[in-house]
Amino acid sequence: MQSSYISYDYAKSIERIDQIIQESENSFEEIKGRSDRSKLTYTNGFYVDCTALFCDIRDSSKLTESHKRPKLAKLYRSYISEVVAILNGDGNCLEIDIIGDGILGIFEAQYTPQIDGAFSTAAQICSLIDILNCKFKKYDIERIKVGIGVSFGRALMIKAGYSGSGINEIVWMGDVVNEACHLSNLPIYSSNHEIFTSEFFYRNLNQDNQNLLRSDYSNNCYRGNIINRGMDAWYRTNCQ
Repeated sequence: MQSSYISYDYAKSIERIDQIIQESENSFEEIKGRSDRSKLTYTNGFYVDCTALFCDIRDSSKLTESHKRPKLAKLYRSYISEVVAILNGDGNCLEIDIIGDGILGIFEAQYTPQIDGAFSTAAQICSLIDILNCKFKKYDIERIKVGIGVSFGRALMIKAGYSGSGINEIVWMGDVVNEACHLSNLPIYSSNHEIFTSEFFYRNLNQDNQNLLRSDYSNNCYRGNIINRGMDAWYRTNCQ
């Protein structure tokens, strides 16, 4: 969000710090079902069961070495635009955040079909990476490799920012988000994309989806190179 200039006053800053630290812990509620972000203030928060999906480009620092800025801009714009489009197309996706070249999706996860839906969305992103790399090759743009981490658990949803400035964001905090980010950075061996899931997320998938993944004992997770059949059919027809 664009900044709005307000002269800094350290005395008022100290007052705000005291107000935030002294907030009652009773104002942080457990929420069942879809959370209502309009009810968030600077003094409350919601605990929510959710799925976190984090998609991250590997070795992104090398892209800046091999590309001049116009090509780099095209790469990032197309990648971010279409990953966001996929996340936004899932009716259970509650929040989408862009963090550098990483993209975080937070999904409602009260029922098994919602968890399976997030897994299917991750598979769409895998197939998108194949299509993007196909297009990139035609325009002499570096191919990208992407890791997708998916976790299930409880997160704290808060409104964070500077009260009165108009600068604020909804922030999702907790192990579920950190775990998805960590999983997205595990080594990929044989493809340009792979999905990594936490054990708890895996145990809540249906049997068919569980069968698509294999255990990674060394990293205490499950992994698989999963694709969307329709998107993969387009890729095989047009890119091979």
